[in-house]
Amino acid sequence: MSAAAEARERAAQLRRAIEAHNHAYYELDAPTITDAAYDALFRELQALEAAYPELAVPDSPTQRVGGKPLAQFAQVTHAVPMLSIQTETDTTADGAAHFDARVRRELELAEAAPLVAASPVALVEYAAELKFDGLAVNLRYENGVFTQAATRGDGVVGEDVTQNLRTVRDIPLRLKGDAPPLLEVRGEAYMRRDDLARYNEKMLARGEKPLVHPRNGAAGSIRQLDPAMAASRPLKFFAYGIGAVEGWTLPATQRELLDALAAFGLPVCEHRIVARGWRELADFHDRMGENRAQIPFDFDGVVYKVNSLALQERLGFRSREPRWAVAHKYPAEEARTVVIDIDIQVGRTGALTPVAKLQPVFVGGVTVTNATLHNEDETRRKDVRVGDTVIVRRAGDVIPEIVAVVLDARPMPHPQPFSLPDICPQCGSGVVREEGGAIVRCSGGLVCPAQVKGALLHFASRRAMDIEGLGDKIVEQLTDGAYVKTPADLYTLDAPALARLERMGRRSAENLVAAIEKSKQTTLARFIFALGIRNVGESTARDLTRHFGSLAALRAADAAALEAVPDVGPVVAESVRDFFAEARNNEVIERLMAAGVCWEEAEGAIGLADAPAGPLAGKVFVLTGTLPGLKRDEAKTLIETAGGKVSGSVSKKTDYVVAGSEAGSKRDRAQELGITILDEAGLLQLLQGE
Repeated sequence: MSAAAEARERAAQLRRAIEAHNHAYYELDAPTITDAAYDALFRELQALEAAYPELAVPDSPTQRVGGKPLAQFAQVTHAVPMLSIQTETDTTADGAAHFDARVRRELELAEAAPLVAASPVALVEYAAELKFDGLAVNLRYENGVFTQAATRGDGVVGEDVTQNLRTVRDIPLRLKGDAPPLLEVRGEAYMRRDDLARYNEKMLARGEKPLVHPRNGAAGSIRQLDPAMAASRPLKFFAYGIGAVEGWTLPATQRELLDALAAFGLPVCEHRIVARGWRELADFHDRMGENRAQIPFDFDGVVYKVNSLALQERLGFRSREPRWAVAHKYPAEEARTVVIDIDIQVGRTGALTPVAKLQPVFVGGVTVTNATLHNEDETRRKDVRVGDTVIVRRAGDVIPEIVAVVLDARPMPHPQPFSLPDICPQCGSGVVREEGGAIVRCSGGLVCPAQVKGALLHFASRRAMDIEGLGDKIVEQLTDGAYVKTPADLYTLDAPALARLERMGRRSAENLVAAIEKSKQTTLARFIFALGIRNVGESTARDLTRHFGSLAALRAADAAALEAVPDVGPVVAESVRDFFAEARNNEVIERLMAAGVCWEEAEGAIGLADAPAGPLAGKVFVLTGTLPGLKRDEAKTLIETAGGKVSGSVSKKTDYVVAGSEAGSKRDRAQELGITILDEAGLLQLLQGE
């Protein structure tokens, strides 16, 4: 076969592969290879087409930018195409020097001096900006008013995502100042790592699927068909350029352009400079690379642009890319390695989290040996097994995670699928999974070493046993020094032992011992709440006390008896049964009572008839999400003062669900059961008797 024929066959293979990867990345939000591997395929195809121009057919991936728009969204034809820029993957200073050399040749300037010498020629002025790791979008403003948003799509036609982008708080709906009749703003929708972490904590607490990482989180959020879902995601935006413009005299430089966009009220990243020559570009690239962990959002390189807009116009474009810009990347943040083992970590709330132990691999600037697998469902969804070859991703200071398994590299015979153990690896207690939940938890809340600090702080809190002076620092010293392993151990402490703790004098020790002694006299409802039974809050603890009248009756109750309690559904009943079914928890309770913790038992069950009268008498409420004007405790107090009850879970016994922003699964459950859903205004009307 001739060289030309071999090149033609290889180009066809590359085109098919790149189109398949484009489809997975842009249309399915499920990348199948790393960015570095994709770039290598793309550069190989570009090289073949440069050597054999006849191979640069119109439908080649090199002639366009990305994937086709989803059919579910209306299509938007860009007035000015949204073209991508060339990638410079040489991560050393040479990458900046090569770009500068190309610009100088295009502008017919004298060659720059070698890399080791100072250049005697005039230096080109550049703008250097971060290459954000999110989703490129185009915002259209007409007479200063936001009218449309579209994704890049294939560069010519994108997806209309106007309603979703309207939910992004830092995108202004009206520009400041004297805005032109038409201004299209190009920029990146993204997520901060800390915002994503907080969002995922909420999702995991609800038993829902977390977002994988900021880039896919941003892309998936913007391409949600339901704008309410996009509104619940912590999206942000940075402007970095413009598209179509009418009635506006453009600034002279890229820097002045970004300054003008900022003056219009558009968010512009502060991490940008004007550099003279390639050395200043390389210095900025290195400096930003060193600070990636401290900058709160992901970026995978620095974009260099010729600063003068007049020179940009003179340089023009080559097919799909401008000659006046380049993206100078950092070392790949994804790499392949092998799963040596899967360990189980137990969190402070008892959640069991699988963690992959990896063959050490250098990725994102550090050597990675561990990667989170989030939970059992995620591990099974990705089908991660011991011995698998996997793709690991690390971004900034985010915990490394496994993106995908390389199934073609799975060893034979195939390893066994992963499953969590039936007992807690920390304390040997049984593990439980709530129905429909993704999280598996240790049931030994009073004895598990991983949970002891949280259990003690809750036990001693003001609304539980009310042990004044037992705060974070003291609890940390008591547990780290093995003075206290369960709440029962608190009642064995004496003043001399406490006085030996750091920053704990004799008087403070005596006061704490006195507070612990005072806490022995309590109420049954407070004691039940102090035990830290999952899904049992203060209100539910009072309900259980009213219904059963004694701790013995509560401990002996089966699921049916528990569900007979007003406002207790299957989830709460299961949590209570799981807690008292664990022998170690009962041992701690017996030790607490032996130490003198006591309460006055109620004479028989107390019914709802004893609840206070008021406009909400006998009604059961569930609060979910964030209310605009009331804090959760304030809303709860208002409801209870009016005779109502506040529950932590939705069941058939719930009368109303009060839903704020980010209401989540409780609102969905209420809709399934046909329960009335109120906003804050509706609640206030009920409280007024309307």
